[in-house]
Amino acid sequence: MHDPAVLRSMHLARFKAEPAIFAAPGRVNLIGEHTDYAEGFVMPAAIDFATLAAISRRSDGKVVIYSENFGKERVFEADALPPAANGHWSDYPLGVLSILAEEGHRIPGFSLCLWGDVPLGSGLSSSAAVEVATALAVLSLLGARYSGPALARFCQRAENEFVGANCGIMDQFISVNGEENHALLLDCRDLSYKLVPLPHDTALVIANTMVKHAVSGSEYTTRRAEVEDACAVIARHRPEVRFLRDATVEDLERWGAEMAPNALKRARHVITENQRTVAAAEALLRGDLAGTGRLMAAAHRSYSHDFEASCPEADAMVELAQDLPGLIGARLTGGGFGGCTINLVNRKDAPAFAERLAGRYEAQVGIRPEIHICRASGGARRVELGALTERS
Repeated sequence: MHDPAVLRSMHLARFKAEPAIFAAPGRVNLIGEHTDYAEGFVMPAAIDFATLAAISRRSDGKVVIYSENFGKERVFEADALPPAANGHWSDYPLGVLSILAEEGHRIPGFSLCLWGDVPLGSGLSSSAAVEVATALAVLSLLGARYSGPALARFCQRAENEFVGANCGIMDQFISVNGEENHALLLDCRDLSYKLVPLPHDTALVIANTMVKHAVSGSEYTTRRAEVEDACAVIARHRPEVRFLRDATVEDLERWGAEMAPNALKRARHVITENQRTVAAAEALLRGDLAGTGRLMAAAHRSYSHDFEASCPEADAMVELAQDLPGLIGARLTGGGFGGCTINLVNRKDAPAFAERLAGRYEAQVGIRPEIHICRASGGARRVELGALTERS
């Protein structure tokens, strides 16, 4: 995470006002892809990449949003904010303002500086980090507080209803509710969750394939529609099945012939991924790292072959990690179609693991990857000046 003291200085220089500063982390998902919108289970961890938001009041009725990452500023009237997205980076904070206004809050004038180190387009939830950091910052001006799950839901709505990305709740939820040195098993049906300790001698090694993706793109939309089509077939026979969370492999064996071939494969991934995710949490709770690794490997195979949301570069990154010392488990993480792999690695081996994986990937694919050794961090919070989150 960037130094909040530097952001404070930037905000003071730009707006001549003392800001309050908030941080919201990105996330990596250990297991459980494309199960969230099927009301299933996911197991993400917040990481020590984050978006910082510095905010101060204005007296002129304007909302001024500045992105240090893009070096751009946008100015709006607080009482006449845009009613719809326009494909700009500012859509994410504006979406949060739109939802808060729908909830009955009067948006005041303010200056907001955003600065983050969550890699864009890598599957580590840069958009959710921006939404959550913005929400915390604006709510501080409003003097309003919401529970973690409620805040996550507002930010999800911002992305669904304003930005137009049909994402589930996972990214925003873990950004709000993450705990240091823990993953989080989330039931996306009722938003109940269980914290799952990560062994102190393990590291989260995130390997960026450098292949970009966008979760609002056609691939994501198509896969989600196929999941819903498969569920509709099962529901004709079992009306109580509203989401694939309630379906079984036996349902696919009985009625899969009524589904389009791709819908059948997508459903098989979602149903079995729910089972793997719960099993992986149980394995970690009892200290079974080998079992966790096997489940991560099975999850990647399913994601690549049944859900067909991987790509040659991501498959290569996972395969090239398999015989490296220290690896516990590896798989593609995030919305798919590029982005990052998550490697659960023995901490003592992590530096050598990262170096060798980068070399292997560049030699085979011809792209130099970005590889980061991370830890599971705490969730969104107000940051006191001088508080730094160091990447270990």
